[in-house]
Amino acid sequence: MRNSIFLSLGLLVMACGSTQIDESVTLKSEDAVKFDRSLMEVPKKPSDLDGIEAGIGSPQDPFTSAPEIAAIMNFLASDELEGRDSGSEGIAKAADFIETVFKRNGISPYFSSYRDTLSNFDKPAYNMVGYLEGTDPDLKNEFVIIGAHYDHIGIIKEENGDAIANGANDNATGTTTVLELARYFGKNRTNKRSLLFALFSAEEKGLLGSKHLAKKLKEGNLDLYVMLNFEMVGVPLQGKDYLTYLTGYGESNLAEVANRYASGKFTGFLPKAKEFNLFKRSDNYPFHQHFGVPSQTFSTFDFTNFDHYHKVGDEVSEMDFGHMAALVNKSIPVVEGISNAAYKEIKYN
Repeated sequence: MRNSIFLSLGLLVMACGSTQIDESVTLKSEDAVKFDRSLMEVPKKPSDLDGIEAGIGSPQDPFTSAPEIAAIMNFLASDELEGRDSGSEGIAKAADFIETVFKRNGISPYFSSYRDTLSNFDKPAYNMVGYLEGTDPDLKNEFVIIGAHYDHIGIIKEENGDAIANGANDNATGTTTVLELARYFGKNRTNKRSLLFALFSAEEKGLLGSKHLAKKLKEGNLDLYVMLNFEMVGVPLQGKDYLTYLTGYGESNLAEVANRYASGKFTGFLPKAKEFNLFKRSDNYPFHQHFGVPSQTFSTFDFTNFDHYHKVGDEVSEMDFGHMAALVNKSIPVVEGISNAAYKEIKYN
C-alpha cells in the first residue's frame, strides 16, 4: 500500500506501496523455517516442483500447509533476489519462478507471453499474468482477477550489517497466496468464470504495474466481474474474530458474499483501513478506476502486528506460515463461490 500514514504514536508508512521446492522443507518453530539454500535456484524442469504438488488431496482435506508456504516464501524473500526492486536482476528471478509455477500447473499466458511489459516505467519491468479459462460456455467470458504485487524496494540503507529489504510480508505473502490459488485452480479447474492471476511489478513506484494492466485490459474490453487483491497477509490480526480485513469494506457487498462462501468470518471491517483510506493505496484501486466494478484488497496488517514495513527486518522469520496456509485454504471456497455464481452478485453499494 502506498502513501504515508500518520499514527498517534508516530509515522508509519504502509506499503502495499532453478529453486528446488520439495517436501524436505520443515518448520523449525511455530513462526519460522530455517533458510535452505537449496531453495535459491530457479526451477529448471517440472519435477523441481513435485514436492509442492504433494499438497493436493481430496476436496475435504486442507489444500496447502505451512511447509509448502514456507518453500515459496523462502525463495521469494531470499537475499538472492536482493529485495525484488522493479527492473532488477532479483525481480527477474522472481518472474522466472512465477512463470514456472504457472506452467507447472496448467495456467496459460493471457497475452503472447506471461510477461506484460510496463509502458509507464523507465526500466524494463513487467507484470506476470496467467490465465485459466472458465468451464462454463457462457460464464467463461466473465473474468475474476486474483492479484498481488511481487516487487519490493530492493537495497536500502544498511542496518546492523544488512541492506537488503527482502519484503517478506510486503508482499511475498500476497504473491505466495496468488501462486497457491493458481496451483489449486490449475489442478482442479473448478471455476466456471475465467480467472486471471496477476502479479504486479512497480507497485512500490506508485501502483504502476496495476495501473498499466488495468488500462490495457479495459482497452481490450475485458468483462471484469471482480478484482480480489492480497496485500501483507503474513501475520494474523490481533484480537479480531475474522481472518482478514477488506479495504473499502462498506463500498460493496463483497465481505458479505465472501463470508457466506467461506462459511465463517473470512473478512471484516478494520476502522484504521477506512481512516487511512487504504482502499486507494493498493493494486485494487486502478481496476476500480478503469472498470467501476468491485475491486478490493484483503490484508492482515492491522497497524499493531508488524513493525518492519520497508525495513531490512521484513524477513521470513517474522512470518506465520500456519496462518498463511489457513488463509489460502479458506480463500479457495471464496474464489470458487465467486467464480461459479450464476449471476454477478457482488456489487458496489
